Amino acid sequence: MADKKILIAYYSNSGNTKRLAEKIQSLVDADIFEIKSVNQYPKNYTDLVNYAKKEKEENYKPELVEQCDISQYETIYLGTPVWWYTFASPIRTFLSDNDFSGKVIKPFCTHGGGGAYTTYTDIKDLCPDAQVKEGFTVYENSASDSDIQKWVNE
Repeated sequence: MADKKILIAYYSNSGNTKRLAEKIQSLVDADIFEIKSVNQYPKNYTDLVNYAKKEKEENYKPELVEQCDISQYETIYLGTPVWWYTFASPIRTFLSDNDFSGKVIKPFCTHGGGGAYTTYTDIKDLCPDAQVKEGFTVYENSASDSDIQKWVNE
């Protein structure tokens, strides 16, 4: 397994998903890549919610600051906040811009009270040739280290 490279790729707006990604990296020998949108999202929560809703309705794919070559990775931990019942739009771009055929995706998400909703099934829909494992869902930044460790080991 030593030759099987692992990547943690995540998008974070408020910092919750970033903190979770970094906790996962402390438990897994993996590279880490922050997915960043060229355009900044609104800081005001209500404005962000409205903006995210519009992006979802339009299946919008924002331009990313940089790309990540995932070809060298077998397993990808994929992190996102939940926006309008699914992953954030920069994740849509990342998934659409890369070939996940034959890859293992271990998705994780953070949310503000609504849960994962369709986040994981939507990832499966965009990556039909990948093996999408059971996701790890966290309210804001509330996951214990032991819960994260248990999920990582599954």
